Amino acid sequence: MAVRIDLCDDWTLRSLGGPAVPGEVVAAQVPAVVPGCVHTDLLAAGLVPDPYVGTNENELAWIGRAAWRYTTAFDAVEATGAERVDLECEGLDTVATLTVNGTELGRTRNMHRAYRFDVTSALRAGDNELTVDFASPYAEAEAVREALGDRPNAYPEPFQFIRKMACNFGWDWGPTLVTSGIWRPIRLHAWSTARLARVVPQVAVVRDRDGSTRGQVLIRAEIERTENGADTALLVRARVAGREAVVEVAPGADSAEVEVTVADPQLWWPRGYGEQPLYDLVVELDPAGGQGGLLEQWRRRIGFRTVGLDTAADEGGRRFAILVNGTPILVKGANWIPDDCFVTRVGRDRYAERIDQATAAGMNLLRIWGGGRYESEDFYELCDERGVLVWQDFLFACAAYPEESPLAEEVEAEAREAVVRLAPYPSLVLWNGNNENIWGYWDWDWKEPLAGRTWGEKYYLELLPRVVAELDPTRPYWPGSPYSGTPDLHPNDPRHASSHIWDVWNQVDYTVYRDYRPRFVAEFGFQAPPAYATLRAVLEESELAPDSPGMLHRQKAQDGNGKLARGLAPHFGVPEGFDDWHYLTQVNQARAITLGIEHFRAQWPDCTGSVVWQLNDCWPVTSWAAVDGQGRHKPLWYALRAVYADRLATVQPEGDGLVLVVANDTDQEWSGTAMLARRALDGTVLAEAAEPFAVPPRGLVRVPVPVEVASPVSAAAELLTAETGARRAWWFFAEDIDIAYPRPEFEAKAAPEGADLKVTVLARTLLRDLALFADRLDPAAEADEMLVTLLPGESHTFTVRNGAALDVDAVVRAPVLRTVNDALIPGGGGEA
Repeated sequence: MAVRIDLCDDWTLRSLGGPAVPGEVVAAQVPAVVPGCVHTDLLAAGLVPDPYVGTNENELAWIGRAAWRYTTAFDAVEATGAERVDLECEGLDTVATLTVNGTELGRTRNMHRAYRFDVTSALRAGDNELTVDFASPYAEAEAVREALGDRPNAYPEPFQFIRKMACNFGWDWGPTLVTSGIWRPIRLHAWSTARLARVVPQVAVVRDRDGSTRGQVLIRAEIERTENGADTALLVRARVAGREAVVEVAPGADSAEVEVTVADPQLWWPRGYGEQPLYDLVVELDPAGGQGGLLEQWRRRIGFRTVGLDTAADEGGRRFAILVNGTPILVKGANWIPDDCFVTRVGRDRYAERIDQATAAGMNLLRIWGGGRYESEDFYELCDERGVLVWQDFLFACAAYPEESPLAEEVEAEAREAVVRLAPYPSLVLWNGNNENIWGYWDWDWKEPLAGRTWGEKYYLELLPRVVAELDPTRPYWPGSPYSGTPDLHPNDPRHASSHIWDVWNQVDYTVYRDYRPRFVAEFGFQAPPAYATLRAVLEESELAPDSPGMLHRQKAQDGNGKLARGLAPHFGVPEGFDDWHYLTQVNQARAITLGIEHFRAQWPDCTGSVVWQLNDCWPVTSWAAVDGQGRHKPLWYALRAVYADRLATVQPEGDGLVLVVANDTDQEWSGTAMLARRALDGTVLAEAAEPFAVPPRGLVRVPVPVEVASPVSAAAELLTAETGARRAWWFFAEDIDIAYPRPEFEAKAAPEGADLKVTVLARTLLRDLALFADRLDPAAEADEMLVTLLPGESHTFTVRNGAALDVDAVVRAPVLRTVNDALIPGGGGEA
């Protein structure tokens, strides 16, 4: 059997020069961690400061303009006797020249591809030296731009001229940290006779006339042979779910197909719709006749399910519905960006933490955004296990991309490799051609500066659909997001397929979400700063002001703080200080997204889902994320958990009145009686009604709110509540700034319980959006709930994880325990 020899140890790194490289770096030869990158190695060696702290990012721009050399020595004795020895490079970032013992093996120019080089003749007995030289990413991108002509993009960086993670070059939520390095494993592969060069499983589910089902796994295998193995007959054997099939591969042949049929397999479903059974698929390559033993084995876990994308035109426009096993899925999702600027710091445990945070917030889909990377196998395996659907962008975002050499060849090779690598994972349900590039061509003033030059259209409408149809025909492909289904229709028409909503946040108040009737919202979002403890980890206390240099450095969006202020003004006015600003911007973010998602869910099945921008961050920053750059939940995360719940009740404006929308994303009917009440702020019931409802599985009903309940006498002094058995629905008749909130009064008690702290708050007045920011006292402490609104006489108990040692007096006072009441009333800290 073949032997693989890991080469990830004993590397050194040194500079090969470049503008502004510090003298101490030029003179240094430092240990290198592989997989890793130049930034993390220099950081570990103490040669550069942490780019996430303060404004240190600005001091490290020279790294992306320098050239670098990685070197290691190795003994290849384990490869002795093999007919062929290859160097396998799973990921090189990005423009590299590789040599073994002074012999050049080849060159690379794509971070998103794996490479294989024949090193058989270059190896020698004893020690061998492997060198990987990385050219400056900027130098490569700028040279390609010069050769092909400039193209417009959303940021003043040349990211579309190099096949590298685009957000390395900075984004409106990310720093500019342009990396180089060996970012995925590197090894020797010693083999003889033949190897499995590529294995692509195509999984189908067939329903027979008698109602039974068959799982069919068609395995397409490509084979590479040595010279001695050219005339050898081979066997390709596949096993899954106790079934086995074998085909013989004739001498000289380099491909084979083998199909395994499984009777009545258990179907894989997204979370909330069923279980996620997974089956081991094993493909083996043997010499025919049983001589010579196993040559190679390939193994993955697969799931049996069908997936489709319904984009049929109807009387309302064009649908955009993801179907799994024929069932339309209400998508409750978020966009995913790389979880760290230095991607090798994200391992399986961190993936699991983020994906679990998504599922705990009720999500069933993550969209891997096109300015990042194809994630590691760990990500997709974890999504398979947890029933999280994956929408996978091809890696194009917010720019006009050249379609000429040397990029065109790289794009096709990269796409083919990505499709083959990700084909086994049942969670992957959609290939998407690009992020916002078709929209950009229409609306972002690209046509004049392009002057007829290519911009990527043929990638999205010709090349990528052809690659998917050839290699992965079991999955749907869509040309872009947003895209309306035809080149002659505006790509961001909300009534046609997927759309993005960005006038909210950029230009108008978040209540404008209610003016939309989208078929599917693939991006929309609203900003807020990260958790207090996250800021304190990277900023001095004196920097905790919205307009301090350190805070402004963490606001990468154009006029971001201005948009935050304009978003706050109609709801909360102007905050008095940093603590109020921090709390109210986080509340406002949660309010904005809650309003949007509740409105979108109220349109089901006309609107089939929402994918909020964004789940996560890659560093400590003010952004649209629900989980900040150190993994802490912002109040938005708790709000998402509420609005993505399987059962949701929400009060919505309709015509001249109000309606209670009762939404049921389960397989069971939900019936009951909605208790509707118009109340004074002191809780007194002014009018009430009991309205029965029955919601079918995966359905919703609209319950009109009687006019006497929906019509306040004094909007500033009244509110509406709706009790259905799900989380209480609220409707306030006025904006917060106009509501006659009482000064908050409450009783609060805190008591340790094991490692945690139980904090019970008994309201004596209305308490709006009660929040407990335990991280202000201990970075490891976190409350289990946020944004709790209580009527007078009601109580809520928070569980503060890791909070047993907290100062109980500080826990129950501002700025740890906050309400909108105290933020809007000068000197209005609660009475505990």
